[in-house]
Amino acid sequence: MNKRRGTLTDESQAEHHVLDKAAADCCIHGATLTPIRRLVFMLLQRHPQGIKAYQLLDLIRTLKPNAAPPTVYRALNFLVANGLAHKISCMNMFIAYDQTQHAQNEAGMLLVCPHCHSVKELRDDAASQALNEALSAAGYRLDRSVMEIGAVCPACTQADPPA
Repeated sequence: MNKRRGTLTDESQAEHHVLDKAAADCCIHGATLTPIRRLVFMLLQRHPQGIKAYQLLDLIRTLKPNAAPPTVYRALNFLVANGLAHKISCMNMFIAYDQTQHAQNEAGMLLVCPHCHSVKELRDDAASQALNEALSAAGYRLDRSVMEIGAVCPACTQADPPA
């Protein structure tokens, strides 16, 4: 990857650590974080509010002018399948999975503001435990689930308080 200052491929030490951890986690599971997957994951990390696939493609094309949509979608599908990213279905966006927030068997809760479309990942051990217990009682188990919850963010609540 190009290390020139000011390019998409610049990696801070913190980014480098997150990317290396993701690569190591993939390796443990027999998968590989290829250069394009690493780049897409890095861009997701840099867009914590989420980003659409075609926005990613536009960013990638600044470095790889011949990049095509299938390249980005394959990388995104890999990242989602390997627990490194979430697809926010209601907005058709992707967000990096916060590995410091959840264990594999916990429900990822994404709070999505219907007004400004901000996204916040939330950890709630009690809610996750209650969900796991309910699933178990029904004979099911959680499989890297992500719950999208429509919730008005603090900024939008303050701008337009409920009547």
